[in-house]
Amino acid sequence: MGFGSYDESEQQNQDVNDDDDSEGVTIHENEHEGEITFDTDASTGELVDQLAEIKDDTDEE
Repeated sequence: MGFGSYDESEQQNQDVNDDDDSEGVTIHENEHEGEITFDTDASTGELVDQLAEIKDDTDEE
């Protein structure tokens, strides 16, 4: 066999298994509805300052 050639016997009889028993990814398995809230004593300005510090730390690395 040369470069780029393939064994035609490997290409024959490739059945696609469409059974529901096959393992696959279920994208809706962990969906949740609801809302989330965070209680904090920090002001918006303090939180923005903390975010800026975090970003500065990651930029230095």
